[in-house]
Amino acid sequence: MTGLIKKSAAAALMIALGDYVLLKMGNPLGPILFALGLLGVCFLELNLFTGKCGFLFESKLKLQDLMIILAGNLVAGYLAGLFFSFLDADVVQAAAGKVASWDFSFAFFGKAVLCGAIMYVAVKIFKKGSPLGIVFGIPLFIFCGFQHCIANVITLGVARTFDWSLLLAIAGNFIGSLLVSFLSTDKN
Repeated sequence: MTGLIKKSAAAALMIALGDYVLLKMGNPLGPILFALGLLGVCFLELNLFTGKCGFLFESKLKLQDLMIILAGNLVAGYLAGLFFSFLDADVVQAAAGKVASWDFSFAFFGKAVLCGAIMYVAVKIFKKGSPLGIVFGIPLFIFCGFQHCIANVITLGVARTFDWSLLLAIAGNFIGSLLVSFLSTDKN
């Protein structure tokens, strides 16, 4: 279990680096450079909730392990964001502005579902031997304004706040990823 938690914390740190760059640089360069976070997660074989949940029924991953991964990502992600909040006031302001735009709505949930779908496809393409799903998928979900729960918890840490929309992002990422996995898997 220690390895599971360590790899979950490390994954959150990789995404935190991507989120910091996004908050610091904004569009158009930030979303492109954010992809380095997921590339790091995949190449280092770390545990990222949004990269694992679509594979729940395709692999030996247990639901309880997925919940440990989520908890590790959330705690480490928030703490990394909090750390970043002491580095740059402009990043804190960008994070606070981003959080202020979130709401607990069906649209927010829908954007999380779509992000989950993209995350599943990006990681699936990586597992087939190409980083192109990540290189294109990560900027795509960011440019579209889709919601990624781990990036969101990092942003909350940077802004030194909490928002209940995080729960919608978690549920939406989970459902979107599993939905694409289910619809694309032929069990004949």
